Amino acid sequence: MILPIYLYGSEKLRNENVDADLQDKEGLTKLIADMDETLKAADGCGLAAPQVGVNLNVVIVDGRDLSETYDYLHDFYRVMINPVVLEESEEVCEYSEGCLSVPGIYAEVTRPSKIKVEYYNEKFEKVVEEFDRFGCRMVQHELSHLEGNLFVDNVSPIRRKMIARKLQAISKGIVQTRYKSKR
Repeated sequence: MILPIYLYGSEKLRNENVDADLQDKEGLTKLIADMDETLKAADGCGLAAPQVGVNLNVVIVDGRDLSETYDYLHDFYRVMINPVVLEESEEVCEYSEGCLSVPGIYAEVTRPSKIKVEYYNEKFEKVVEEFDRFGCRMVQHELSHLEGNLFVDNVSPIRRKMIARKLQAISKGIVQTRYKSKR
């Protein structure tokens, strides 16, 4: 089922999130399937449960459609349940980011170049994995949602001032999306 994606200004994006109950395999499998369908319908590369109004620590990251630009992402698809960042590199990098919850806005964001994450996959198996390059960026972006943070929270003060009107418009519902959305 395609779920509405909550937009900037919604409390759902800022609420505290909790770990998913790994015993509820049926419920989590349904949530993951719905999130995956929603992500595909929105033509995105990542989605966190809070973006669809579910305050659980669950994300999907799908870089496969970006493989023409980043060939190493040709099979990059991850479901991450209850992810925990174990390590972050001191080295950082800057990329332009966008977000389904903040439509039409893109900005440079600085994040660690590499991270190590422990999570449960869609088969409920524990995984420890290191990420780098653009895969790392996508994972970090989605994990930020689990902390109630959006990429626009991490932009420079000058850039933040430049996008303030657009953010206000989104929070007031003055925005069009090509996907099902909600304030």
